[in-house]
Amino acid sequence: MTDTAAAGAGRTLEVVSVSIGSSTRDTDQLVEVMGRTVHIARRGTNGDLREARAAIAKLDGTVDAIGLGGIDLFLQVRGRRYYLRDAVRLARSARTTPVVCGAGLKDSLERKAVADLDAVRPWSGRKVLLVSGTDRFGMAEALYDSGAEVICGDLIFSLGVDVPLRSSSALVRAARLLLPIISKVPFTWLYPTGSKQDRQPTPSRFDRYYDWAEVIAGDWHLIRKHAPASLAGKVILTNTTTADDVALLRDRGAARLITTTPRFGDRSIGTNLLEAAFVAIDGSGTELSRSRYDELVARADLRPTVLDL
Repeated sequence: MTDTAAAGAGRTLEVVSVSIGSSTRDTDQLVEVMGRTVHIARRGTNGDLREARAAIAKLDGTVDAIGLGGIDLFLQVRGRRYYLRDAVRLARSARTTPVVCGAGLKDSLERKAVADLDAVRPWSGRKVLLVSGTDRFGMAEALYDSGAEVICGDLIFSLGVDVPLRSSSALVRAARLLLPIISKVPFTWLYPTGSKQDRQPTPSRFDRYYDWAEVIAGDWHLIRKHAPASLAGKVILTNTTTADDVALLRDRGAARLITTTPRFGDRSIGTNLLEAAFVAIDGSGTELSRSRYDELVARADLRPTVLDL
């Protein structure tokens, strides 16, 4: 912890996630993280990028850290970063307060989550559908390295191209070919935002990938968007889920929900909000290094949260 953080160790930290997702998923809570009281809040703008920019500008200088929700600031694949144009414009609305999207923390936390789960039930030979690997390369690489039979669905579920990626090298090749272009297109072309997050999942020509998998992993909104009517017996490995999301999984027969972030109340929180909390606790006023995130994850004793359905 920096000297600045130590000096303010007694006060409540203020952390806000500004999300371009649905406002129906908003939360406002006081939680304890690593012995610090943190006021966490999520404010959805229902897909309105202009409103999100205004909200970030208004929060700038008034809170300890800002999370960017519903969109990644960058995708990090094997040491290379691909910044998303729409997200960069949002982040630039803050001049003094650090803005993070969760990508830095995911690279640390989700690798550890895969290792923790392997100790309980080995991944080797298990069939895993990771709906998108470029936005959580740490999880993808850890799963491939664990011996799991993994399909990454980046081309399938984001671009509608029926080409499964069955190795980390294939995922890296696809990222290096496509992300320099994809990062510049409107984000709403690629990912459900705003009220689209509240729509009921609809049958898809790609249901067979869900049927094939024992474990369905990755971003919750992509999982939900393409989920078939039956998820009977499936294990879902994801992050931000609300009580309504848990009810949907139960209704479709899923066996277990595992979240990589902790549950506060009836929901797990977004990685961007947790990363913002870590940045606020650290007090350095900037995104942290991979080794620092590893250290904070270990000190906070973060482990996957398992909910039998």
